[in-house]
Amino acid sequence: MKNEIKRFFKEEDGIGVVEIILILVVLIGLVLVFKDRLSKLVDNIFKTIEDSAGQV
Repeated sequence: MKNEIKRFFKEEDGIGVVEIILILVVLIGLVLVFKDRLSKLVDNIFKTIEDSAGQV
């Protein structure tokens, strides 16, 4: 059992913490850059949904 745990922590096949942090930083950067466009897009989507729901 002890050897299994050691082997698990030595494996390098999975995604590392550094990779996850870099992906999060890129995603947050994209959200900050396109924040205005994203908020307008979401507003338009909800407006369309509300208009369509009113017709039903």
